[in-house]
Amino acid sequence: MRAAMILAVIGSTLSLMSPSILASPAQPAALPPVPMSQQRISVQVEGSGTDIILIPGLASSREVWADLASRLRQSHRLHLVQVAGFAGAPAVSDPEGKVVAPTAEAIAEYIRSQRIGAPVIIGHSLGGEVALMLGARYPDQVGRLMIVDALPFYTLLVDPSATSETATPHAAAMRDAMLKASPEQTQAMQHASIARLAKTEALRPGLVEVAIRSDRKTVADAVHELMVTDLRPELSRIKVPVEVVYAYDALYGLPAANVDALFRNAYASTPNVTFRRIDGSFHFVMLDQSELFASAVVAFLNK
Repeated sequence: MRAAMILAVIGSTLSLMSPSILASPAQPAALPPVPMSQQRISVQVEGSGTDIILIPGLASSREVWADLASRLRQSHRLHLVQVAGFAGAPAVSDPEGKVVAPTAEAIAEYIRSQRIGAPVIIGHSLGGEVALMLGARYPDQVGRLMIVDALPFYTLLVDPSATSETATPHAAAMRDAMLKASPEQTQAMQHASIARLAKTEALRPGLVEVAIRSDRKTVADAVHELMVTDLRPELSRIKVPVEVVYAYDALYGLPAANVDALFRNAYASTPNVTFRRIDGSFHFVMLDQSELFASAVVAFLNK
């Protein structure tokens, strides 16, 4: 298998769908979800203290952050985002077939309306791209960004020389294939995808179930948008510190240095960026290596 294709295990976008996690353990009572921007997102608020906004990935539930939230809610106010159309949340019809950019706009509106000052933004996969959009397009509304196993242009995973224009026909073909797939084909794709995205086998059935509850058109539109959106020209606009956390495992079949280079090259134009690799994990690093990931988050928050 070509190295570029092996790298695809890093990102959920090109694996057709990236589901989330099993239901979270019992938690303290949370405030009711806050619907925003015509139900584009809802936000569940927990805890008190410094504000942290957590954004899950493609076809994921906010419950993907359950372990991290249990560690942080005593000293931070957590804003757990749920994107419309993912994990059983009602879908929103968009005439332009957009998901990612409207989600960033909705979160920016939420920050303004709730008068949240300089929140920390943590986003995984698609949520990482949303976080980058917030930092680049709303630079005065965020405090710092943690990007978890996400790239500013996902098609780099399969073509390092790609542009938005060259990615467009492939993105359209993938969207069409996803929409035309039978339920049986979709389920088979989910199982194959999760085997590459979550190393911890016990979590895989729950991840598949959550993804299947996601609205197919929303997921297909999001995949298309991620494949054609190149945020690299916008990264220089980000004013706040950025930490990119990414996974690596020997099962990727290529040297860790290659993965390091992929991320560093992709974020080369980001002014104040640091990198942290977490080994022994696939794409869902917060699940496969929950202790190491939580330690990375705490260190980031304490900088």
